Amino acid sequence: MAAVSLSVSTVKPLGDRVFVKVSASEEKTAGGILLPDTAKEKPQVGEVAAVGPGKRSDDGTRQEMEVKVGDKVLYSKYAGTDIKLGSEEYVLLSEKDILAIVS
Repeated sequence: MAAVSLSVSTVKPLGDRVFVKVSASEEKTAGGILLPDTAKEKPQVGEVAAVGPGKRSDDGTRQEMEVKVGDKVLYSKYAGTDIKLGSEEYVLLSEKDILAIVS
């Protein structure tokens, strides 16, 4: 089987999918206690790395995506597919799983 080399520039989401780079999770609690990897919660904030062309409507036209590359977004906790490229973590999710754009 041939090895596939993936990078952010080679991943192009389809339809209304969005490729999000996950923000780093908290290393310490508010009280200063260091958290082990097993106790860290999955972050729900990330930066959009790539977007698909948009969802097709019933008449065949494409609906414009509400997010764009570079937007910082808040997404559902258990949404999407986790993907690791090198040392970076990404999530591939549907646009409907994005809850808000964070400014």
